[in-house]
Amino acid sequence: MYNPSHFRESDPATLAELMGQYPLASLVTLGPEGLDFSPVPLLYDPTPREGAPQGVLRGHLARANPQWQRFNPDIPALAVFTGPNAYITPNWYPSKQEHGKVAPTWNYAVVEAQGPLHIITEPQALRQLLSALTTQQEATQPRPWQQEDAPEGYLNAQIKAVVGIELAVTQLQGKWKMSQNRNERDREGVRRHLRNAKNLVR
Repeated sequence: MYNPSHFRESDPATLAELMGQYPLASLVTLGPEGLDFSPVPLLYDPTPREGAPQGVLRGHLARANPQWQRFNPDIPALAVFTGPNAYITPNWYPSKQEHGKVAPTWNYAVVEAQGPLHIITEPQALRQLLSALTTQQEATQPRPWQQEDAPEGYLNAQIKAVVGIELAVTQLQGKWKMSQNRNERDREGVRRHLRNAKNLVR
């Protein structure tokens, strides 16, 4: 990822927060037929371990999805988390009225994780993985759904229909492109308009 120093975000807590708030990642791998891509929610565990100095990302793919069978395990996988983003019109910059040397842009926050991808097929490990994913996403519900809420036969069938994935994170970086390259008056103009704009994309 092209990441100039004035946009670079490296604080681990900030990166983990974005991944937690926007867990649907773009998972990209390379196989014999080229690139494969799947949108997949991933749970981040920042605890370092051997082979994963930046922690691990865990999720699952449909067993019918060929990506898990044809990725090259010798080439790192890529997971991209996209946070808040919005189009920025030059009309929001006070400096437009002063000299006109402004152009449209897009502001955004993203986190990129890379590392080797591993597949999990053992039923008990899959059950634990799915439980952890569900616990994270159900945390805001007044009555969180649990695996025990579903019939055992149905749950077993669902588990058989997926494979777990674990990305051992060896590289982790963030890019917060938030008008840092503009002067303070222009940045305040962007903040003010975004607070009221209806074109904010999440």
